[in-house]
Amino acid sequence: MKILYLVIVLIVAMTAASRSHAAEAVPIELAGVGVTEHLGESVSLDLPFKDETGSPVTLRRYFEGERPVLMLLVYYECPNLCHFLLNGFSDSLKEFGWKAGENFKVVAISIDPGETPETALKKRETLGAGEGWHFLTGQEPNIRTLAEELGFHYRYDAIQKQYAHSAVIHALTPQGKISRYLYGINFQPRDLKLALLEAGEGRIGTAMDQLLLFCYHYDPVGKKYALFATRLMQGAGALTVIGLSVLVVFRKRKKSCSHC
Repeated sequence: MKILYLVIVLIVAMTAASRSHAAEAVPIELAGVGVTEHLGESVSLDLPFKDETGSPVTLRRYFEGERPVLMLLVYYECPNLCHFLLNGFSDSLKEFGWKAGENFKVVAISIDPGETPETALKKRETLGAGEGWHFLTGQEPNIRTLAEELGFHYRYDAIQKQYAHSAVIHALTPQGKISRYLYGINFQPRDLKLALLEAGEGRIGTAMDQLLLFCYHYDPVGKKYALFATRLMQGAGALTVIGLSVLVVFRKRKKSCSHC
């Protein structure tokens, strides 16, 4: 019994030590920063912002019920992460052929309430963003509300004088429901297309595009889309059965015709 007691004490001590180490491993600058996924939940479409021309808008303007939206929470004068995120995202979009404004919309929203429509317009021009891109700014309460609904946690570092935040793209349905989170600063065009197909709820893409959703599924561990081998084998098996059935019918008809 004494040995068993010592083993239990040792396990508890090791667990506590590992938790303490994990807590200490997170830099204080990143405390409270991260993403909590709220898949299937909706964002408030009546939140007011201003677009890059200075016109007052609500999010509802970009959710007309037909096309999905890729939403990014960034800030336009970010010296580091946002620059790489926006550029990497823009480059990825160019590779898979769909055009923002036709199949989907892109809405970037500044988390810095001090940024203005002029700042947003400058970022738009620097990126060379097309018609389907929208760059918004807003007031602190509205930004915070949207960030909380998306599960996007960020904080201002007064020492560094910049925001600490994650690099993530939120894919939303045409009705404003959160469909998928994509992480990083470089995105596979296939992952962007699959996220849009999912968020589009069958409203966008060709029949061949929709077939991709049958063959791929989102891997929550790897944070990317992976080939679903089981479905692929099921699909191949079904096609084989159909092919054999057609061949049998064709041969029977041919045989019956030979006796005519």
